Amino acid sequence: MQVIDWDLAVSTGVRLVRPGPQVSREEARHAVTELRRLSREAEGHVQEFARINGAAEPEEATVVDRPGWIRANVEGFRVVLEPLTERMNAQRTQIPAFVGAVGSRVTGVEVGAVLAFLATRVLGQYELFLPPDPSGRAPTGRLTLVAPNIVHTERELGVNPRDFRLWVCLHEETHRVQFTGVSWLREYVRGQMTQFLLASDIDLGTMLERLRAASDAVADAIKGGDSNLIDAIQTPEQKEILDRLTAVMTLVEGHGDYVMDAVGPAVVPSVADIRAKFQHRRHGGSRFDKTVRRLLGVDLKLKQYAEGAAFVRKVVDEVGVDGFNRVWGSPATLPDHNEIRNPEAWVARVVRAPELPSANGHA
Repeated sequence: MQVIDWDLAVSTGVRLVRPGPQVSREEARHAVTELRRLSREAEGHVQEFARINGAAEPEEATVVDRPGWIRANVEGFRVVLEPLTERMNAQRTQIPAFVGAVGSRVTGVEVGAVLAFLATRVLGQYELFLPPDPSGRAPTGRLTLVAPNIVHTERELGVNPRDFRLWVCLHEETHRVQFTGVSWLREYVRGQMTQFLLASDIDLGTMLERLRAASDAVADAIKGGDSNLIDAIQTPEQKEILDRLTAVMTLVEGHGDYVMDAVGPAVVPSVADIRAKFQHRRHGGSRFDKTVRRLLGVDLKLKQYAEGAAFVRKVVDEVGVDGFNRVWGSPATLPDHNEIRNPEAWVARVVRAPELPSANGHA
């Protein structure tokens, strides 16, 4: 039994996604070549500044168009949702076959529509979860850049293309260094996501209740409220897990923003102009665009960037990069939500206090 009709999700997303900016074949070829080269250049800058040892050997970024981003994310979703799929298959007798078939198609269309919306906005990402390769080995991750969106954004902002492309690469390369250099981080995130999924209520009555809550959230968002679908469909246990997940993602996103701006002045001459214009763009858009962003929780992600970067900046100012890097010691050294808003509390607990156990259980 499928939770989501993935083929339908892909076909829906590809059908609905808007085309990218008009570029000549030569312009497209140049953008792809330059993004691949700059992704390799960014690795050296990030490593030198961030000082996270043990990162995997860098690879050229995978450069995709909008439909390519949709297909790649569906692959990742299938990997992430595998535990939930297995659980539902084990309990398939509790859900009528007709309801399961119709439900998977409905969610397939919904996921495709969401991906079509996001596929026009994502500049790049480090994909943590990928299907196994032909030998059965699970890849560690993949740095992906969405060329049409980068070209569209640099044109819209009126910024230097080479500077903007390197600036984007610095952020995404920081994520690659984080998740390959901190040996336990990827599995920690995956474990929290699995717990989140398995804490869901999948009996028919609860599913209908969650759908009603989601409908109410949509209505509230349209009226300008703060509701979003993520909050609407969670169980109480999931809220606790999501708090932990949100805290760690706030940290890694904020660290990515901090590094891209800290490294920027030395290698991206127009970084101040780029940051100012990009920040204005992040919070702009039509009323419809803002409503959808709020509904999908995109605005929460933007808040993560700001809060996470402020946490990193404050800690580095107080104890330096090496002191901040104590954050990567183990799950016990990660900040919680309160510490992200109060960096001094994290410094007192982790940096000033006796050493906490590392990820392998030793101090």
